[in-house]
Order: sequence, then C-alpha cells, then structure tokens
Amino acid sequence: MKQLVIILIASLLSCNANQKTTEQIPKPPKQEKDPIEFAETITEEELKDYLFTYASDEFEGRETGKPGQKKAIEFITLQYEKLGIPALKSDGDYLQKVSLSKSNVPDGKITVNDIDFIQGEDFLSFSEGTGKLDEVVYVGYGISEEGYDDYARIEVKDKMVLMKFGEPTNADGSYILSGNNEKSVWSNMSESLEKRTKVAKARGAKGIFYYDPQNYSRYKRYYDYMKTNSSERIQLNAEKETNFMVLVNQSMGKKIFPELNAGDTPKVIKTSLELKIQNTDDQIDSENVVAIIKGTEKPDEYLVISSHLDHIGVNKDGQINNGADDDGSGTVAMLEIAQAFKMAADEGVGPNRSIIFLHVTGEEKGLLGSKYYTDYNPLVPLKNTIANLNIDMIGRIDPKRQGDRNYIYLIGSDKLSTELHELSETVNSTYTNLELDYKYNDENDPNRFYYRSDHYNFAKNNIPIIFYFNGTHPDYHQPGDTADKINYDLLQKRSQLIFHTAWEVANREKTVSVDKVLK
Repeated sequence: MKQLVIILIASLLSCNANQKTTEQIPKPPKQEKDPIEFAETITEEELKDYLFTYASDEFEGRETGKPGQKKAIEFITLQYEKLGIPALKSDGDYLQKVSLSKSNVPDGKITVNDIDFIQGEDFLSFSEGTGKLDEVVYVGYGISEEGYDDYARIEVKDKMVLMKFGEPTNADGSYILSGNNEKSVWSNMSESLEKRTKVAKARGAKGIFYYDPQNYSRYKRYYDYMKTNSSERIQLNAEKETNFMVLVNQSMGKKIFPELNAGDTPKVIKTSLELKIQNTDDQIDSENVVAIIKGTEKPDEYLVISSHLDHIGVNKDGQINNGADDDGSGTVAMLEIAQAFKMAADEGVGPNRSIIFLHVTGEEKGLLGSKYYTDYNPLVPLKNTIANLNIDMIGRIDPKRQGDRNYIYLIGSDKLSTELHELSETVNSTYTNLELDYKYNDENDPNRFYYRSDHYNFAKNNIPIIFYFNGTHPDYHQPGDTADKINYDLLQKRSQLIFHTAWEVANREKTVSVDKVLK
C-alpha cells in the first residue's frame, strides 16, 4: 500500500509539471499573409451581381423611410449573414434605429386675454407649443453686446420672452450700438433673428414672441409656401427644436404689450396666454446597418468603413431613381471589402484592429444617419475610432475630368492626418496605381464636397477620414443612374484600393495620428 501511494504522488507531480510546461509555451506568432490574395476576391462579377439587384426597380430608389429602403436594409443584412460577419450590437441586431420626422407646419391658436389669435393669420410658428402663461418677460430689442445688454437687469430663465426687431437709438436719431447713423447687424432681418435667438437660449428662455411688423409679410410668404408645398424637410427627432418661436403681427403684439412700439425698457408683463399649437409632423422610421469584424490584437480600436444605403426614390412622374452609382457603388464595394477581410480572418490573419462596416441612412436628407451615429448614439466610443473611410459614388467617370479614366478623387485625406494621407499614397503606388486626383480637396472648391457626405460627421469629431468619389455626371440624381452604366473594372480597382488602405490602417503598429485641426 505504501509503495502504491508513492507511485500516485509521483504521477500527480509529473502531471502538474507537464501542465505548467504547457502553459508556458508561447502562442505562435500571427501568420503574415500578402493582402493581394484577399484583394483579388473583390471581383467585377460579384460587384455587378450585387449592384444589378441593389439598384433594380424592385428597390424603388431606396428613399429614406420608404418600402424600397426597407428592402435595401434587408438585402444588406442578408449578405452579412451569408458571409458570417456578425452585427456590431451585442444582441445580434444589425439595425441601429434612426428616428426621423418630416416637418409640417403646425396648427392651432394662441389665446391672449380671452382673444383668440390664429396660426397663419395673426402669428406664425414652425414648432409646437402648449400650455398656459400668466406672464411674459419683455426684453426690448433682445440685444446683448458689450456696452448694451437688454438682459442685464432681468431674469428670463424658463420664461417666454417678448422682443422686437431693430436696435436702440439716441435722442438725436443716431444708433447707440454704432454711435453714428450706421445700423448694425441687429437691423438685418435674417442675421439678427438668429443672433437674438442664440442670446435668448443662452439666457435660458424657453421661447420667444418676436414682433417685426416691417418684415412680417415676408415671413408670412415663407409660411404660406411651407403650408401649401411639401417641403420634404426631414430631421432627426433627437435634434428637434425645444425652444418655441412665434412671429406675431401688430394686432397680437400690442395685445400682449400695448406699449410695444414705444417701450424699450425690459419688464415683466402680467398677461393671460394659452398656447394650443399642435405638431403635425410625420414620423419616419429608418435604420443604419452595422456589422463588425473583431480585431485580433486591439479589438477596442475601430476603423469605420461607411457608405450610404439610401437614394432619392421616385420622381413625381413615377420614374425610379435607381442610384446605382449614388450610392449603390459604395454599398456593394463595402460588401466585397467585408468579404475579403472575413476570408483573411478565417485564415488566421484577421485585422489587428476591429473594422466596422457602417451603412447609413438619410444621407440624401442631410447626412442624418451618420450624424445620429456620431453625435447621438455611437455604438463604440468615438475616442476609440481611429479613422473613417467613406465611399460615395465610385462606379462612374466624371465627364468634366481631363485625363486618364484610371483615377479616383480623394477628399479629406490630409485635412486631419498627414500620416493617413501619406499611407494612402504609399498603398496606392504599391498595389493599385490609380491616379489620386485631389481636385475637389481644394479649400476653395465651390462644390464643397468635403462637407456633403457622411465622412464629415466623423471629421468634425477629429477623426481622420478619406472620402472616395468619382465626381458627378449627367445621371447624378436622375433616373439614368442605372447599373448598366457602371464601369465595373474601375469599381473593382477602386474597391481594392480602399481594401488595401483599410488593411494598412487596421494592421499598422500605431494608429494614424491627428496633427491638424479641422477648419
């Protein structure tokens, strides 16, 4: 029995020693692989197959919130499922809900001391407002500047304020702000209203009654246009204006404060008001689609590749704007790039950093999907987002461009990061040899393309970006933007350039540095 115990003890010690040795064996180094092998999986045939479906009449022009856009979302989601690329969200849902509304002119009335004033006749409001008031704070001209401040001796926090257009004068008729006969910006119709609104907000006012008999008729014409014409102005619900603005005519203004024309001294006015202005906006449900390939070494650092999934829908005459180039080309390029990275990951050479594939909605309505992602609900911390490569129209040729068709416009690569710009140049000369045309990168470019696609919402947050673009053409935002007009050889090559750039950004030892400030 004693001998058996000794044998057992020796056996246990041997097992522990072997376990310790196994634990101390270092992991094999990550296999190095040539990215060309994966870039070559991005093919003309697959891009064409995707795009002839995505830009077909079945998708009805993919207008934000419409049935065609829902079909586009289903199509994109299905491709990521087929590729085995998971959703970014931990619950497995590829969709990021983006709540929008189509702005309509509200309806209603305001009762002042038992007298009803009607929206569109006696006053104009473009936002809802309800409730009862027993006082309004009169703030004169609503001006706040060095040497003159209508708010200096009165509190307006959480109050409705009443103000009038113009600026104060001296007894001799000269203007107090300028000290001479020259009017200031406060006498400019459009600029002064914005300035007054900003001042009132900064002081905590919850709304404004604005009296401007000189320009009321001009505001009324704009109101009538908005009332009778569908503006199609869509906004993020997250950005809905909480401050209430009412432009009052002379009758209503004087009912609130009889001394309005003559009185300049701010004061609290005791009066009875009831606001019944009802919102008539149409609610729109839309979605971003977000997938991810997790990084192997630095999974909490993220490169975002983006394109917009929406287009402009159907014309009034029933013609479908298919948007094959804008931005079907960017959408299908992303799917092929995602497939190339997934194949690399499956072979043990996945990216060091995580790559997010972000298909955004509402670009055609004002970069809304990307703005929601960056400004209101980033699904990963923006501080951990190292760069954004944005693809918007890369399948056609700009007829205005002089030179070889073997090109791509690059915008923004040098705006924030010298390193990103130099990396991009090196990658291109190494792998694709496209002509990188910086025509639209010029600060003085009248088209202002740098501010007109989804990358800008990343750039304004100090995240380095590159915007890939082929320029406009006669079919831009027209029914003629169809899949049969795409140059698939160029779409392939441009997609491969973006893949190689993403590969370098995701796998380099250090993140690209930000050494410039957004202008």
